[in-house]
Amino acid sequence: MSSHNDSIIDALESRVERRNDRRAFFTAALGAAAVGTAFAYADPAKAQAAVTDADVLNFALNLEYLEAQFYLYAVNGAGLSAAQTASGSGTAGGTVTGGARVDFTSDPNVGAYAREIAADELAHVQFLRTALGSAAVAMPNINISGDANGPFTAAARAAGVVGATETFNPYANPNNFLLGAFIFEDVGVTAYKGAAPLITNKTFLEAAAGILAVEAYHAAIVRTTLYAKGIPALVDATEKISNARDSLDGSPTEDRIRGIAPDDDQGIAPSGSGNTLTSNIAPLNANGLAYSRTPGQVLKIVYLNSATTTMGGFFPNGVTGSIRSTT
Repeated sequence: MSSHNDSIIDALESRVERRNDRRAFFTAALGAAAVGTAFAYADPAKAQAAVTDADVLNFALNLEYLEAQFYLYAVNGAGLSAAQTASGSGTAGGTVTGGARVDFTSDPNVGAYAREIAADELAHVQFLRTALGSAAVAMPNINISGDANGPFTAAARAAGVVGATETFNPYANPNNFLLGAFIFEDVGVTAYKGAAPLITNKTFLEAAAGILAVEAYHAAIVRTTLYAKGIPALVDATEKISNARDSLDGSPTEDRIRGIAPDDDQGIAPSGSGNTLTSNIAPLNANGLAYSRTPGQVLKIVYLNSATTTMGGFFPNGVTGSIRSTT
């Protein structure tokens, strides 16, 4: 019994040691304050203006448009309908560049996961549009191309997943699809958590918490499936992508003060060995808490640009709504 307990303790200590540079519990309060500032100043035209629940939900809606289009194209070869992307004010939705159906024949389980997630993301779009009513923003132009000039290739090259002249196509096979999904899912979880303190309506807050839970399930599905495949190249790719996301979204304030690189975002590489081998499915801090990203940090990742900008990457002309700058 003692040996068994020692193994458990060793595994837990290994997990904590892996994360000892992440934000501690008290940082959550600092993060919440930082999120509020980022939302208030995300659009210079709204500087010092109060941020409404509609602003927050519309920011989330932009991310849901992106995820829904990616998964729907991967499953069906077609995305959202025009009626599901236009705004209540009569503004037509943007265009989608790229997207293709994935052949899941070699891994039907991944295909089943993809179909479930696609249905969930479609439901999220429909729910947020209904909640917002006429205040819902139209879908912006979205680029989900898997060609040499697309954002997936740009992200994969920047992360070192592929070479400087190679192409990364997330629709080429189930493994590539999982890596493409990995780029989005963890970002969605941290985005919803970061936005939660700004929602004042308890009904909306409960709904956002429900979406956050589903996005966390999605992230866990993707991470677990990649881990279970046991392919070193896939594990290594998740580490490279997570490092790239950390580099794009910038160091937390306390990390800059301490002079260390941030490591909030995590790939799926396990720690320990033998009886102490510990997976890394849930990227948490040392207190077992998920971390938050400000809207600016989220936009830096989806725009694929760590500088101040209002467009790029998966949103070539930027997101729609009041919150659209990486500032």
